[in-house]
Amino acid sequence: MSSPEKSRPSWFWPLAAIGVPAVGLLARIRISGAEKLPASGAYVLAPNHVSELDPLIVAVAVWRLGRAPRFMAKESLFRVPVLGAALRATGMVPVARTSSRNAATQTMSQATALVEDGRGVIVYPEGTLTRDPELWPMRGKSGAARLALAGDMPLIPVAHWGVQNIMGRYAKGLSLWPPRKPVQVLIGDPIDLSDLKGRPTDPASITEATNRLMTAITALLAEIREEKAPDTRWDPSSHGQSETGRL
Repeated sequence: MSSPEKSRPSWFWPLAAIGVPAVGLLARIRISGAEKLPASGAYVLAPNHVSELDPLIVAVAVWRLGRAPRFMAKESLFRVPVLGAALRATGMVPVARTSSRNAATQTMSQATALVEDGRGVIVYPEGTLTRDPELWPMRGKSGAARLALAGDMPLIPVAHWGVQNIMGRYAKGLSLWPPRKPVQVLIGDPIDLSDLKGRPTDPASITEATNRLMTAITALLAEIREEKAPDTRWDPSSHGQSETGRL
């Protein structure tokens, strides 16, 4: 059942009219665990990240499940003519570069706005494309967990597999043959954060929540791939690789 944010007219309608058929030409998306995405209210959805095409796949999956897909975007993008208006109209979440001193304030403000408006947001906890050679989730950043704790929102792990066959990691173009490659999306149970509730700024709580999230995402991906995940999560800092990209 669609939520009001999808059923009432919005800027998402023309975007979906273009985006959903276009993605459908590239991918045959199969979604499992659909019932675990709330039909209403705020949430934080945290996917793995293997391809630059991931956001489109996840957005289409969320739209098909009745919710409007929203992402975090750099605050500077909101000042770009036309693009900024589109981001504001669709309720995307602006992220400004802040000092660690101001990070908690920004997170609380974002969480409050999401809860008050009943909006969900998609946050990539790895922050960028995974550096793991076998495309397993790498070490997570704290953004998704911090936001969920600040707003007491469901933190929902999701894994997908197959999009890398359409556009590989760091690839410059799409692989169009064969068409409509299968992509599996598996949504997991919300992470149990009950013992961490009320401690949204406690570093230990944020670290623990992040670890639980990355463990859950990895388990979901292992289920899809029918493979055993590595015992140790890839850490870019241990391999001399930089981390850049989304929060």
